[in-house]
Amino acid sequence: MNDKFEYLFNYIYHMYVPKYFEAPSVDSVRSFIEKHSFCVLVGSQDGQPIATHIPLMLQIDGDEEYLEGHIARGNLQQVLFDSQQPLMAIFRDHHSYISSSWYKHVNVPTWNYIAVHITGKARIVEGEELLASIERLVQAYETNDETGFKLEQMPKEMLDRDLKGIVGFKMSIEKVEAAFKLSQNRDDEDYANIISKLIASGDPMSKLIADEMAKLR
Repeated sequence: MNDKFEYLFNYIYHMYVPKYFEAPSVDSVRSFIEKHSFCVLVGSQDGQPIATHIPLMLQIDGDEEYLEGHIARGNLQQVLFDSQQPLMAIFRDHHSYISSSWYKHVNVPTWNYIAVHITGKARIVEGEELLASIERLVQAYETNDETGFKLEQMPKEMLDRDLKGIVGFKMSIEKVEAAFKLSQNRDDEDYANIISKLIASGDPMSKLIADEMAKLR
C-alpha cells in the first residue's frame, strides 16, 4: 500500500477503535476492502442521511489510490458528487456473537467483527473513463473460464443505453479507519476456547470469524 494510504490509515479516528482492536497491518485493511467490496456509501443532504448499497473497487493509479463505482441515475445520492461533500464507504462482512459462557470467569457477552470506514469526496466520471471502470468491475467478479460474461458480449446499442442509466464516480481516500474486533484483549486460554466454540457452532459467519482470529494468534 502506498505511503499516502498508510498515513491516512494512521489519521485521527472517528470510529471508536480501542487499542486492542486496531487492524494488524495496513495491508490487512486493503485486503479486506478488496475481498469485501460490497459496501454502504453514506452521505448527507440538507441534514438528512443518504445511503446506497453498492460494490466499490479499490484502485491504484500511480501515486493515486481511490475507490470507484457507479449508482443508478435515479439515485439522489449523485447530487453529492462533484460537490465537495464528504462521503463515507463502510465495508463490513462477517461477524459473530461471543457468549460470556465461553470465558473461564464471569464476564459480559460481546460481538466480534471487522469493519473499515473510508472517507473522501467523489467526482463524476463519464465516457471512456466510466466504461473502463465498468469493465474492471465485471472482470473482477466474473469467472475466467469460457462461460464467464464479458462486457464486449453486449450489443453496442444495449451497452450505450445502460451506460446512460448510471452515474459513475471516483472517490478520493482522505481517511481510513479500521476495527478488527477479534477478542485480542483475552488471554490465550479464553482466546482458544472462543475459536473452538465459534467453529463448533456450525454458523458460516462464526467460522469466518474463527479463521480471522486464528490468523492473529
